[in-house]
Amino acid sequence: MSHLRAGTGRSDITPAPGTPQGIWGAQLHQRGVGADMPLYATALAMTDGETTALVIDVDVIGFNEEWAKKVMAAVVELTGLGPECVRVSASHTHSGPKTLRLEVVSEGLEMGLEYLQSLPRRIAGAGWQALQNLRPVRVAAGEGACRINVNRRVTMEDGRVVVGRNWAGPVDRTVRVVRVDDLDEKPVAVIVHYACHPTIMAWENEWFTPDFPGVVREVVEREMGGMCLYLQGATGSVGPVRGFTGDRGVYRRLGRILGLEAAKVALEIDTRGRTEKLVGVMESGAPIALYEDVPAEDGPVAFAMRSRTLRLPANVFPPHEELVADVGRLRAGLEAARGNGGAVREATAALTRATMKEERARMVRGAAVVERQMQVLRIGDLVMVSMQDEPFGEIGARIVAGSPFAHTLVSGYSNGTFGYMPTRAAFAEGGYEVDTALYGPETEDIVVGVAVEMLGELWAGGVAAG
Repeated sequence: MSHLRAGTGRSDITPAPGTPQGIWGAQLHQRGVGADMPLYATALAMTDGETTALVIDVDVIGFNEEWAKKVMAAVVELTGLGPECVRVSASHTHSGPKTLRLEVVSEGLEMGLEYLQSLPRRIAGAGWQALQNLRPVRVAAGEGACRINVNRRVTMEDGRVVVGRNWAGPVDRTVRVVRVDDLDEKPVAVIVHYACHPTIMAWENEWFTPDFPGVVREVVEREMGGMCLYLQGATGSVGPVRGFTGDRGVYRRLGRILGLEAAKVALEIDTRGRTEKLVGVMESGAPIALYEDVPAEDGPVAFAMRSRTLRLPANVFPPHEELVADVGRLRAGLEAARGNGGAVREATAALTRATMKEERARMVRGAAVVERQMQVLRIGDLVMVSMQDEPFGEIGARIVAGSPFAHTLVSGYSNGTFGYMPTRAAFAEGGYEVDTALYGPETEDIVVGVAVEMLGELWAGGVAAG
């Protein structure tokens, strides 16, 4: 088979007004008043006739373990694909519907649950549609740069590590773009990959938004045609240069900046490939060399998808019973504070942190290791690495540096619940990400080592064990 085939699909997953919105501990409201932009599940299916891969980009912050399994089960049932061939990636918007930690909701909980229950089939529908639209394609990738992100780990004078803007900290500003064309060189899909927390819209915002990834998709689709998927990068330590605002103009502006850069890169990509041939000289006012750009012959494209289960050292938490008791006490405190704005904000923040920690401890349950999935999708000279959690940017950078591929896209937020994946150095510094991490300090080296090993096997044509 000389050509890959690909197809796209999309479901509108915009919540109704009144559905619980936002994921901020500091927010005072609970229900969203409406959608500032539509929210989508966008799918890209690809096959070489033997292997089929399905990637779905979803405008949600993420899912807990229970709902991640329900989403995957729905996709597998409707598409007939095995779970090892499916990647469901959250854009990680913090101003979308509340798909996590519904235990803090006291208004609109029924609407929130109804919405959540509708998502597995709506997400699966996008994947199914993509499989119905398969056609021969060519694929190529390119890179640009954009400065809308910044390292977000700031050390205060008292030594406390907070979320802010660390201009001296490490950050990857590469915009990685994958262009998928039909045989007439018209875009079927464009993948945009960039690392930045979608936390521009924060606790003051009462509108559902996809944050900047939604604007990126809108801009790229307007300029290029086809469908655009946004795949979040290694974002655990990276945030926007402007954020934590209620001004919707900010996410639209930063998303447009990134979208225009991505569209520029996509326009520069030639999926056909051409060789320059000198065919003669035209005598004019000056002798002018004449060239013919000869299209490359289509040939087989290396295409493979691999999945591996990682056994990562678990972080150490207080006894789970203590954390459950803390959550119960703080939930009662929040109910008692209702009606008092300042007290509600403090109580919600405390309960949010406590529920995050309890959830992580429940997943660990005193075990020494936590099993997590890593997936790798190879398409010619590009490769997409995904994991379930929130890897720090430095982890992504180490995987890219160790990759033999021309283009390496490293992502988190895929196929499951997420927890921060800090670097070894971050554990020595402390901070919010370390306190709520599922893993211990040794995780960085294990993850990088396994990823680089899998990439080396794919480059050499080997098969990684599942």
